[in-house]
Amino acid sequence: LLDAALGTGLPAVLDADALNLLAGSPGSLRGRGAPTVLTPHPGEASRLLGVPIPDVVADPEGVARRLADGSGAVVVLKGFRSVVAEPGGRTARVLSGNPGMASGGSGDVLTGIVGALLARGFCARDAASAGAYLHGLAGDLAAERLGEEPLAASDLAASLPDAFLVVAEAGPA
Repeated sequence: LLDAALGTGLPAVLDADALNLLAGSPGSLRGRGAPTVLTPHPGEASRLLGVPIPDVVADPEGVARRLADGSGAVVVLKGFRSVVAEPGGRTARVLSGNPGMASGGSGDVLTGIVGALLARGFCARDAASAGAYLHGLAGDLAAERLGEEPLAASDLAASLPDAFLVVAEAGPA
């Protein structure tokens, strides 16, 4: 199914089991003609590159850059202060978000946001960067209401309209 999806030429955001299927061979995505975003957490990045998790945690920018260069895809390496890397070396830290977002399903919300932005015609870099920022902002807004400890993926999803409103009200950067 993954091969069929990737063969369509449509934009794709890959997470979870799609990343597990690519473990050890992220280069198989190189040359894909459609925007592609990978959203691994440190364990998935470890499996994709065949490096120990502590190495991923110690150098998230370097690992994200290496994965982006090796795969030809834009990478959002998830974690507190996620890293967005694009092939060719440009990386950025996402300054929104909080530790309370490290809960089951939070990455699924990120994947949905990035996928929706890709479907709207955003390039992979912009979909990944904007999606990761909006995801973190939704988490920050949810934490303001509920505190960090009880955050669930549904709390992030419920805060997305407010996150979009904050960005819209701020206007162009």
